[in-house]
Amino acid sequence: MDAQEYLANVTSSSSAKFEAALTWILSSNKDVGIWLKGEDPSELVTTVDKVVCLESARPRMGVGCRLSRALFTAVTNLLIFFWCLAFLWGLLILLKYRWRKSEEEEQAMYEMVKKIIDVVQDHYVDWEQDMERYPYVGILHVRDTLIPPQSRRRMKRVWDRAVEFLASNESRIQTESHRVAGEDMLVWRWTKPSSFSDSER
Repeated sequence: MDAQEYLANVTSSSSAKFEAALTWILSSNKDVGIWLKGEDPSELVTTVDKVVCLESARPRMGVGCRLSRALFTAVTNLLIFFWCLAFLWGLLILLKYRWRKSEEEEQAMYEMVKKIIDVVQDHYVDWEQDMERYPYVGILHVRDTLIPPQSRRRMKRVWDRAVEFLASNESRIQTESHRVAGEDMLVWRWTKPSSFSDSER
C-alpha cells in the first residue's frame, strides 16, 4: 500500500495501473529488479492479491559498501584464477616428470637388453670353447650378474620390462625351462649360428 500511495502521489497513476504492473511482473520472465513477497517469504507468490510487500533485487548501498563488495569480488576472482593457474602448472610439472621418468626407464630397459644379449652371447661362445658346461644360462643368474644386490629392488621394473622385451622381440635368444641342480628354472639359450656370431664379434 505504501508503494501504491507513493506512486499515486508521484505519477498520479491509478491503483488499476499499479495492479496491472504487479500482474506483468508476476507473468514476466524478465529480471526487473523487483521481487514480490507474500506473508511467507519462502513461498512463491502467484497472484497479485497475495502480494504484501515489494523487495528490491538491487538494494541501495553507500559508496563504501559498494567499493568493499567490488574489492571482495575482485580479490575472490583473482584468488580463484591463481589457484586454477597453480593447479594447472603443478599438473604440467607432474606430467613432464612422468614423461621424463618414462623415457629414462625405457632407455634403461634398452641398455639392460643390450647387456643381457652380450652376457648370453658370451656364455654361448664360452660353451663352444668348452669353457662352460651348458649352452644355456639361467635368467636369474644373468640378473644377479648384471644388477648388484642393493639395486635389484629399484631396478626390478626395468629388469622385468627387459625380460618381456626379449621374449617378444629378440629371436636370437630362446627362453627354455631346464632342471639345474635339481630345480626347474628358466634359462636363456643363444640360437644364432656360431660362425655368424664369431664373424660379427
